[in-house]
Amino acid sequence: MDTAHFDQWIRAHLDDVVEMRRTLHSHPELSRNEVATTALVMRELQLAGLSPQRMPSGIGVVCEIGPQGPMIGLRADMDALPVAERTGLPFSSQVEGVSHACGHDAHTAILLFTAKYLATLPSLPIGVRLVFQPAEEVMPGGALDAVAFGVTEGVSQFFALHCDPKIEVGHIGIRSGPITSAADHIDLRVHSPGGHTSRPHLTADLVYALGTVITGLPGLLSRRVDPRSGTTMVWGAVHSGNAANAIPQEGQLRGTVRTGDHVVWDALEPMVSEMIAALLAPTGVGYDLNYQRGVPPVVNDPAATEVLHTAVTAIGPEVVTDTPQSGGGEDFSWYLEKVPGSMCRLGVWDGVGPQVDLHQPNFDIDERALEYGVRMFVNLVHAAGDAQTV
Repeated sequence: MDTAHFDQWIRAHLDDVVEMRRTLHSHPELSRNEVATTALVMRELQLAGLSPQRMPSGIGVVCEIGPQGPMIGLRADMDALPVAERTGLPFSSQVEGVSHACGHDAHTAILLFTAKYLATLPSLPIGVRLVFQPAEEVMPGGALDAVAFGVTEGVSQFFALHCDPKIEVGHIGIRSGPITSAADHIDLRVHSPGGHTSRPHLTADLVYALGTVITGLPGLLSRRVDPRSGTTMVWGAVHSGNAANAIPQEGQLRGTVRTGDHVVWDALEPMVSEMIAALLAPTGVGYDLNYQRGVPPVVNDPAATEVLHTAVTAIGPEVVTDTPQSGGGEDFSWYLEKVPGSMCRLGVWDGVGPQVDLHQPNFDIDERALEYGVRMFVNLVHAAGDAQTV
């Protein structure tokens, strides 16, 4: 790789990368509605002399660069969240109740300018498929649409990055093995005849039944699943009743169950169903369970992670840092169900202010991280090409 050429190019275009991120940031679009974002990506790639292709739904973009033959994939997600922005930035979201509170604006800008740089080179050591994916923030995720479209076909390895506010800018977190968790949703609705709280023995005490599941299911799971799997079950919502002296007729529990182990993930749905049935049987209440499988864990392939490590080290040995497995879900895992690959974490914390977590209304990034992201993706192309010829 001609490092001097890239250094000169990125210095000349870094303001443009920042401006692109800010444009995307101020015009966020929710999952499966990334129409303007798709149009912008298409236009910018075409201006770079490339031939991008819209995905069949009309949202999402796929673009190939480089020679025929061996190919790697690079992915960026484009969607925003239904979160009202509270950053006070001059380029804050112009869409009420919607913001890029997860850094997907940065991901898209980074991959766009990776493409723009690669398009200036007379040749590449390996083919590259760029995927600008919609709908990462909803389950089971827009990655399934991309995979159905064939983005993993003919690709030997796939790579992605994600902003991480726990890592200081100038560092990129790498991990072999599981780096995210599977994330499933549980929606439990219970029903009983209801009645007076003075006579619970004449009816089915619905609130007591809810409490049994609230405490019992997480406890039972902790005894049925290997604790080293990182399996957690947390309730996020409970609704039932209005009066202190009336046993309600209906109630609802909603929560998530997460695991970092693929084998455990495959077993969770029948296990949870069995446990809920056992917990509720003595209470006499009826129930309807909607168990929605989400995404599998992202499990970074060791060989692909080594290529990623090479790419990050080429920026500077001090850039590489370890990163723990997260309990969050990421639909990049669907790509890795088809081909090996690896995801890394891009440090976006400025090292001074508070570490505001993802999905919070005041989340922002240190824009110096954008250069590190572009450098990493560009280096990946060359590192993967070198690995292919070994």
